[in-house]
Amino acid sequence: MFGFGFALVPMYDMLCKVTGLGGRTGDLYVYDPAKVTPDESRLVKVTFLTNVNDGMTWEFRSERGAVHVHPGELSEAKFFVRNTSDHVMVAQAVPSLAPGSAAEFFHKTECFCFTRQVLAPGQSLEMPMRFFVSPDLPRGQDSISLSYTLFDVTQLAADGQIATGA
Repeated sequence: MFGFGFALVPMYDMLCKVTGLGGRTGDLYVYDPAKVTPDESRLVKVTFLTNVNDGMTWEFRSERGAVHVHPGELSEAKFFVRNTSDHVMVAQAVPSLAPGSAAEFFHKTECFCFTRQVLAPGQSLEMPMRFFVSPDLPRGQDSISLSYTLFDVTQLAADGQIATGA
């Protein structure tokens, strides 16, 4: 039973890799235009999906539902959030990418998901996310979906279990 518990983690990772579930986008990536040549012969559609976790009353959306980008070209998407509650809240956005196989080719140079967002009641915020799709993305892969789920981490921050990043 003990060994089975350890085996679950790599089995889950393999399932995610094969099915595209839980596609992780990675951490901050430094874009160097001298090392990246955009592939202007093709376009990749990047679709943005936003969700708030159960019980969280914030408004959360992307400026545009999707963008078409040339692989290797630095792009920007804007997201908007508003605290509709009557108290200060701390939120954390968690990204997921589909298909999961595209995660190694999707690079963020700036993202609101790298820090927690602290908003007062009624406060809103425009949050940029800068990214590029690697020109090494296999041909035939012409669509990527980036999903963000916003979680309420107010209590964890108050308990000192996480830093607010503010």
